[in-house]
Amino acid sequence: MPALGALVAEPLFLLTDTALVGHLGAAPLAGLGVASVVLQTALGLLIFLAYATTPAVARRLGAGDRAGAIRAGVDGLWFALGVGAVLLVAGLLTARPLVDAFDIDTAARAEAVTYLSISVLGLPFMLLVVAATGLLRGLQDTRTPLVVATAGFAVNAGLNALLIYGFRWGIAGSAAGTVLAQLGMAAVYSAIAARAARRERVSLRPGLDGVGRTASAGGWLLIRNASLRLAMLATVSVAARLGVHGLAAVQVALSLFSTMAFALDALAIAGQAMIGHALGSGDTGRVRAVTRRLIGWGSVGGAGLGILLAALAGVLAPVFTGDPRVQAIVPGLVLAMAAGIPLAGFVFVLDGVLLGAGDARYLAWTGVVDVAVYLPLLAWAAASGSPVALWFAFGLGYIGARAVTLGLRTLRWRWLPATPSSAPAGTRS
Repeated sequence: MPALGALVAEPLFLLTDTALVGHLGAAPLAGLGVASVVLQTALGLLIFLAYATTPAVARRLGAGDRAGAIRAGVDGLWFALGVGAVLLVAGLLTARPLVDAFDIDTAARAEAVTYLSISVLGLPFMLLVVAATGLLRGLQDTRTPLVVATAGFAVNAGLNALLIYGFRWGIAGSAAGTVLAQLGMAAVYSAIAARAARRERVSLRPGLDGVGRTASAGGWLLIRNASLRLAMLATVSVAARLGVHGLAAVQVALSLFSTMAFALDALAIAGQAMIGHALGSGDTGRVRAVTRRLIGWGSVGGAGLGILLAALAGVLAPVFTGDPRVQAIVPGLVLAMAAGIPLAGFVFVLDGVLLGAGDARYLAWTGVVDVAVYLPLLAWAAASGSPVALWFAFGLGYIGARAVTLGLRTLRWRWLPATPSSAPAGTRS
């Protein structure tokens, strides 16, 4: 439950931005859609900073080596900070070319460049938060991330409202408010990690071997994450061809889906930490029990969210936009999402199980297969010119392909080691 609260708070940053920016007009909302998918791609590619750290820390903790667990987490923080600095420089240099790669009109393009150019300043803080969250989850602490994420969301919402409408900065105020909130969260997490390290007499200096292991373990996860982001980029690229109103409506749908996905991912995060801990202690019976329970809760949670979305489909659009043409498109997208979200609940928990087991190589290769299945469906949706068809291709076609590849692996138990291992996450196949 604490993981659920923390995870839902994270996409609420984007959801809040969408709601506040949406009332500035269709062009700012469409621009936000392009800029946010670029930012989420950078974050999605590097989410292995948490996904590799959580199981690695959990396994060491399960083996009784708390100091080693914290050492692994500290090395992950240093690696995140270094990668974030590189991305900051790259983002400042490439913001306009990245936006120009999307086929959107001049007004929306200008809004997207403004938002992206400011938002990249927060990338080092964002990645530091991701890595620190992975450390705490591996230590079986999901309550602290909940507190920090909730406070960060509240600050973000207040700053955005003040800067967008109080100072009249428009979309620039939304980006600036989010960067400031991310800075505050990174500072809090850094203080928490430093205190934990001092308590266990762990050095805060970067360990080259540990940083190298984090990078190596994340290699397969990087491929896996790249396939996920390619699917999202392709989806937004097709949405951009539907016109500014179609793209704006899809942005609303993607924001809602992100929130639903993070809610369901709470079970996957719990699975990563619990399965990593059980494997570290050699308790394969517990691994099987946790996996079965996760599948049950994931399916039930997905069905519940689908029912909720269907019930609210007719009233959500005005929350995010005042444009009548965008409002007319959103209900159909939400109903299409409601049909597919139960399948997503099944997929996300299986993903968490295999991440916790360090089965990153399988996740990488099947991620490529899933995208290959999705691309023909995406071409069909593009030819139809319908936002609803686009969402069915994504929500049922792409997510369905993932359900098949993950289900075949998980339910056959071939990923479960015959003997316990303390190898870092991402190194086992």
